[in-house]
Amino acid sequence: MNEKRNEQEDFWAGEFGKEYIDRNKNEKLLASNFVFFSNIFSKMNPLPKTCIELGANIGMNIFPIKTLLPTAEVTGVEINEEACLELEKTGCKVINSSILELQEKQTYELVLLKGVLIHQNPDFLLETYQKIFSLSSRWIVIAEYFNPTPIGISYRGHENKLFKRDYAGEMLNQFENLELIANGFNYHGDVFPQDDINWFLMEKKGK
Repeated sequence: MNEKRNEQEDFWAGEFGKEYIDRNKNEKLLASNFVFFSNIFSKMNPLPKTCIELGANIGMNIFPIKTLLPTAEVTGVEINEEACLELEKTGCKVINSSILELQEKQTYELVLLKGVLIHQNPDFLLETYQKIFSLSSRWIVIAEYFNPTPIGISYRGHENKLFKRDYAGEMLNQFENLELIANGFNYHGDVFPQDDINWFLMEKKGK
């Protein structure tokens, strides 16, 4: 256990994070992600030339992003070392770090988190939001489980590892110059399913 990391960070950096790698290798999800990001990118003008994904795992989002935005410079941040080895195969720049530990002075036109905030320690969310906001020069996309009030639910037999709340709303309240551009819901029973997630496209005003 890394004493400098919180409980949730150690959870994903360790054995559970390694087990997640195999569960995340899913061709159906990969196809769904192409449709998912095609939809979101259609709402963005101009399209981003630089992108960073926080919590990229093995690149199930990065691969379609690099295909849809072939000239963009793409970076993936991942806490689990073994997942980073798989992530490197996508050809993106890889940073082995947690979100809170990340020391990155460069800004990116798009900052993406998909199924990541739900696993963060709630006590550090304000700091996490600040990190996301600071990394972005224009666009922010988050795609997470939504609930109007914060709740924690059991995750594969583990407590305090998955939380639902209004992540986008909290970010919009925290930063006055952040504007909601588009949002949507993706159903698990759709032709191209996602895991019942709500997505939010936000933009820094004046950019």
